[in-house]
Amino acid sequence: MAAIAIVIVSHSKQLALGVRELAAQMVQNQVPIAVAAGIEDSENPLGTDPIQVYEAIASVFSDDGVLVLMDLGSALLSAEMAIEFLSEAQQKKVYLCEAPLVEGAIAAVVAAAAGRDIHQVMAEARGALLAKATQLGVVTRPLSLSTPTTTNVESPTREIRVIVSNRLGLHARPAAQFVATAAQFQSQILVRNLTRNTELVRGDSINQVTTLGVRQGHELVITATGSDADEALAALQRLFANNFGEDNVTLNSPPAHHEVTATTHGELLGIAASAGVAIAPVIRYQPTHIAITEYHVDEPDAEWQRLQAAINTARQEIQAVFSQASLQIGDAEAAIFDAQLLFLEDPVLLEAAHQRILDNHINAEAAWQAVVDEVATSYRALEDSYLQERVDDVVDVGRRVLRLLAGNAAANLHLESPAILVATDLTPSDTAGLDPTKVLGICTTSGSATSHSAIIARTLGIPAVLGVDDRVLHLADGTLMALDGESGKAWVEPESHILDLLAAKQSAWQTAQQEARATAHQPAITRDGRQVSVFANIGSINDVQVAVASGAEGVGLLRTEFLYLDRTSAPTEEEQLEVYQAIAQVLDNRPLIIRTLDVGGDKPLPYLRVGLPEANPFLGWRGIRFCLDRVDLFKTQLRAILRASVGHEIKIMLPMIATVTEVRAAKVILGEVQAELNQAGISFDAAMKVGIMVEVPSAVAIADRLAAEVDFFSIGTNDLSQYVMASDRTNPRVANLVDALHPAVLRMVQQTIQAAHAAGISVGLCGELAADTLATPILLGLGLDELSVNPQSIPGVKQAIARLSIVESEAIAASALQQDSAENVRQLISTSITPPA
Repeated sequence: MAAIAIVIVSHSKQLALGVRELAAQMVQNQVPIAVAAGIEDSENPLGTDPIQVYEAIASVFSDDGVLVLMDLGSALLSAEMAIEFLSEAQQKKVYLCEAPLVEGAIAAVVAAAAGRDIHQVMAEARGALLAKATQLGVVTRPLSLSTPTTTNVESPTREIRVIVSNRLGLHARPAAQFVATAAQFQSQILVRNLTRNTELVRGDSINQVTTLGVRQGHELVITATGSDADEALAALQRLFANNFGEDNVTLNSPPAHHEVTATTHGELLGIAASAGVAIAPVIRYQPTHIAITEYHVDEPDAEWQRLQAAINTARQEIQAVFSQASLQIGDAEAAIFDAQLLFLEDPVLLEAAHQRILDNHINAEAAWQAVVDEVATSYRALEDSYLQERVDDVVDVGRRVLRLLAGNAAANLHLESPAILVATDLTPSDTAGLDPTKVLGICTTSGSATSHSAIIARTLGIPAVLGVDDRVLHLADGTLMALDGESGKAWVEPESHILDLLAAKQSAWQTAQQEARATAHQPAITRDGRQVSVFANIGSINDVQVAVASGAEGVGLLRTEFLYLDRTSAPTEEEQLEVYQAIAQVLDNRPLIIRTLDVGGDKPLPYLRVGLPEANPFLGWRGIRFCLDRVDLFKTQLRAILRASVGHEIKIMLPMIATVTEVRAAKVILGEVQAELNQAGISFDAAMKVGIMVEVPSAVAIADRLAAEVDFFSIGTNDLSQYVMASDRTNPRVANLVDALHPAVLRMVQQTIQAAHAAGISVGLCGELAADTLATPILLGLGLDELSVNPQSIPGVKQAIARLSIVESEAIAASALQQDSAENVRQLISTSITPPA
């Protein structure tokens, strides 16, 4: 007889104990039942703890299986974390079940007491609501990709109608904001496009919302049914009223569309997608084809868990792509991957895949491919060409999950030497990972100028011609190709006169770029004579070369995390020293501010992780907190930085400072390292300056005390914004709240600057806000001494500074601090700045 055990996970200890008592009475205590509920906090006892869940599972563990039932939210997260503490053999015996807590527990214990196996017990738990639904007359049926769920529960239904004003309608980013906002409420949100006369669809489904085909000027009707219906609709209405944080100015548009044809003499006509000229040998890229074979599975629940594991890994990979893309192409374009994350969380998609596996007993690959194909088909069926092209994102995410299910490695697009990349198509993920110094051009047989891949290529400055004749796919690697991303033409083994023409065009373009760089190499001085330093944020040796060529006056932020990535152990002192010296050498006595290791939050390093997973890593063991606990790693980095300082203007910057004690502790360790180097007769700059990142509200509150301890401040508005607004910038559901132009954030910046200047130290800003030329007058008006931006933004920021005066900037800043929203601040700036003549 099977000895199945049950674990009940709940935010409320009283609730869990009550469920256990009720379930135990049903079977006269024949089934082991453990409880993991509540937290040890007398003032706020509601919550879940992974350790409690782990201990509960361990206390009743059975080789016949353990069924874990959870109430909601973090209970699922805690249960998933708890399983990671078990051995691999034990993990295979534990099953997380989405069944309702009370009814599911009762059904499960009855089935377990009757000797059913774990899969039968899970099935009984999942069907526990059937009797109640039948009695109430509720017709239950599986969810489909096209029909929203309905309910017989009497709840108030409210309705609003809105007109969409976004220039591109509800494309990926505003659709993601809509879905994220809808998902915050308990009410069921349904939406319909009245202009296209569509059916109602679920507002919490990214695919259903996107496939409504919503364009500028369309009228939508949005309904909400539930206790918080009014609040839900008000929140959604604000999104439309604020234009989803977008403006309607013309974006960086691609060149005009060209008919796709082939001509003679090796010339190919395609679509001009990204301007520029490239002449180089070709390298063909062919992604690994994943053959999907449908087959019968005996354990559909295990297959569903296998799919969930692949989806979770895909989510982690996309978050990593998003983080890297934010550094390389900026947050605005990287937001493309927010929509991909929401795709993986789409309840309609996941329910459809789950149902296919359970009903048809088919493998995860076949079920996932089927639902992805169904979504892709619905996108292709749209009349709107812009929305049709979003199918690339669907396919990108779908392939990623299939690759993980198949156990294949990620595609390697790191070229050894400069080349033109030839392919059938490139996904957004492929394109975001390209190195512009190695990939000189892109030539594909499909794609469009408005695809996300093309947008990313333009942002990276890689010339691209798309939609050419597929004979290019048969070219041998090394074949010479030339392409003109402005005209949409490509040439295979071009004749000499073609090469001469293209070389002249390329030279003219490079001359124009050089002139722009020459201007960028001039100091940034306002119209009334105030000079503002413009530095670069970098994360590699390649970045510093681009920074200097772009006119950087120094490096305001060297992110040292890149040294610790893509490896299984921390870099040695010598490895770090070599890199720091190489970067300092390129800078040629320009200032170099090196931020010590800042891991945790959105930058975890598996081989450095010690202890238990954190429920909220952004508020946990990261930045200086990690370094002060791992003194060995901290000292190794400090030694390398100190040794590199000889003959260079290097400064140390400490991240995530929240208290004066942390600064003093770090300075003690720095002093110990300096003493050790002195004793060993190793030279270093004894006068090297030490500063801190101001990115935590507590640091702003005690900025006057901190200023007495350090030589400079650098304000990190990326983290400061999310901490001030209590919103995770990587969570699509609340990311729209993380806006550095919000008056609350701007007041924090002002307070920090005033404290720094009162203490006689300099203060810079190295967040994304520094690169936003719309914000330049406010930052100058608040009195910043230095702006540090991504290298590509340097010329534009210097031009913006040169067009302003401090007097007008101070007036704009003073008014901005009195506004009540980031939207109003943007409007203020737009109406206050006089365009240059």
